[in-house]
Amino acid sequence: MSQTTVKEGAAFVGVCGKREPPRMSPPNQSVEGLLQEVSNRSLNATESSEAWDPGTLRALKISLAVVLSIITLATVLSNAFVLTTIFLTRKLHTPANYLIGSLAVTDLLVSILVMPISIVYTITHTWSFGQILCDIWLSSDITCCTASILHLCVIALDRYWAITDALEYSKRRTAGHAAAMIAIVWAISICISIPPLFWRQAKAHEEMSDCLVNTSQISYTIYSTCGAFYIPSVLLIILYGRIYVAARNRILNPPSLYGKRFTTAQLIAGSAGSSLCSLNPSLHEGHSHSAGSALFFNHVKVKLADSVLERKRISAARERKATKTLGVILGAFIICWLPFFVASLVLPICRDSCWIHPALFDFFTWLGYLNSLINPIIYTVFNEEFRQAFQKVVHFRKAT
Repeated sequence: MSQTTVKEGAAFVGVCGKREPPRMSPPNQSVEGLLQEVSNRSLNATESSEAWDPGTLRALKISLAVVLSIITLATVLSNAFVLTTIFLTRKLHTPANYLIGSLAVTDLLVSILVMPISIVYTITHTWSFGQILCDIWLSSDITCCTASILHLCVIALDRYWAITDALEYSKRRTAGHAAAMIAIVWAISICISIPPLFWRQAKAHEEMSDCLVNTSQISYTIYSTCGAFYIPSVLLIILYGRIYVAARNRILNPPSLYGKRFTTAQLIAGSAGSSLCSLNPSLHEGHSHSAGSALFFNHVKVKLADSVLERKRISAARERKATKTLGVILGAFIICWLPFFVASLVLPICRDSCWIHPALFDFFTWLGYLNSLINPIIYTVFNEEFRQAFQKVVHFRKAT
């Protein structure tokens, strides 16, 4: 994650780059002294020697490293299981699930390329891996975090088109269409991550203590935060609102059969695998059987009507669950990333008027990373098909 030239705890200039809040100079010396005193008693590894004895500080660092390592490992495993489930379950080989699989790949890259190094940097607050690895890490961080966020947009967009324009969209809802959407996501992410590479803070052979984007350009801060978070957030809210309205209308005002008399043609057309052809001979056997035939015919109509209504109830329940799932995804996304991006945009703009503790920025950064763990959990918990397929994969592995 990108950082300023002053060592910070974890904020963001690019997209989700690790960056520490700038130690802004207060307007007068007394305020500066107060801030320095507070800072000296913080949990920051480089400034806490006066407030914590070495043993306590070491225990805190170890505990924090263990917690962050557990989060990282859980993120790796959960996204790997989602990918394995999709790969092994033919039923899940659909364009919509390809988008979910691509999101899992992106979150897996975050957990492998970004989070392990971020653990070391968060604990030590010192960069010891050199300029080249710094460039790779920052680029991976910004690109993968942005791609993860943008994947939520294309998944919501796919769902919106599927609900509001089902007939037409079903014709172009192909694997190629999903691949094109994924390619656009990565292209945008790369465009956001490239500029910091031109602002190296040191040459390749020079030693460095921080891995950061050495720039104070507000234009890039606005460009990166808007492209990675604010614009996608607005798009997600609009799409989710329209999906909710469309799904609610379909539930409250179904297209047919509710509140209408069922005709034989409607019942036959609406019932899968049901037929009334066997009734034809009975209609010509004479008046003595007409009463029984009528009763039997009415009984079949009632059963068919119940079957159609039951299928519609199931369909409505699925619509509600799918909409609820999308809402949970949106809520988790906002909660995880909003604090980080608000601080990332506000701090460079207000400059000397703002100050935030580095430890709080570390928390905001890892709260954003946590979204890569939450995404696969949401899909396995709220998606019935994924849950069943996941259980089959687990049982298969146990059996083997």
